[in-house]
Amino acid sequence: MAITVQNVIVKIMEPVDKIQNTVDTLKFGDPNMEVKGIATTFMATQQVIQQAINLGINLLITHEGLFYSHMDQAEIVEESPVYLEKRRLIEESGMAIFRIHDYIHRYQPDGIMVGLIEALGWNPYVEKNHPASTIVKVPSMSLREIAEYVKGKLGIEFVRAVGDLEGTCTRIGLLAGYRGGGALSMPLYEKEELDLIISGEGPEWETPEFIRDAVYQGKQKALMVIGHAESEAPGMKYLAEWIKTIFPGIPVQYIPEKPIFQVV
Repeated sequence: MAITVQNVIVKIMEPVDKIQNTVDTLKFGDPNMEVKGIATTFMATQQVIQQAINLGINLLITHEGLFYSHMDQAEIVEESPVYLEKRRLIEESGMAIFRIHDYIHRYQPDGIMVGLIEALGWNPYVEKNHPASTIVKVPSMSLREIAEYVKGKLGIEFVRAVGDLEGTCTRIGLLAGYRGGGALSMPLYEKEELDLIISGEGPEWETPEFIRDAVYQGKQKALMVIGHAESEAPGMKYLAEWIKTIFPGIPVQYIPEKPIFQVV
């Protein structure tokens, strides 16, 4: 029996009870279309969409929004030639594009975090999973050593760190995506007795400044910011591997995108 776009959507949303007012909807395409190939990606950039077309993919599953807004507010850019060209490419391709953001974050444990932990090779060190964070206890390393380790495991050129680079860390909080803000991070340091938080991103005047003052006071605290995409892309790669086990007769792959920021 043919597998439709809707069949795939239902299956990947199945682990979570229905979420009201979610951004996880079919953005383009026919839900009744037979699926010939599936790809997942962190961000459905125009380059990723073109690559998917070239590969014969007709269902693309993205984590973040298509048009530069978390709430998919296309009206913000609807008169922009950039928006119009990207939309034209999608519509002419006939591809279905589904966004999975809220549901995968509510898998138990968070599917995006699962992918990040697997990419870092820290599964044996997981102590506990919270809804928005995971606590790991790794062999003692300096902040500098952890930075090199993370860069190597994730294949990224740089991270940003606050704290004593030679200070040792063992208890680490992982916060994927835009969860590095002070409201979540600052209490977590104390509650979990953390040496380090590794986050995707967050306001620079909150947690980084908290750590600056902590270090000035002689406290052993550190923060590492690795980038939103860099922290969440492994989760979408994990999703592709899971989908392969559900629909073994359909080609499934993960399409990465290059890091958006350059070191200059």
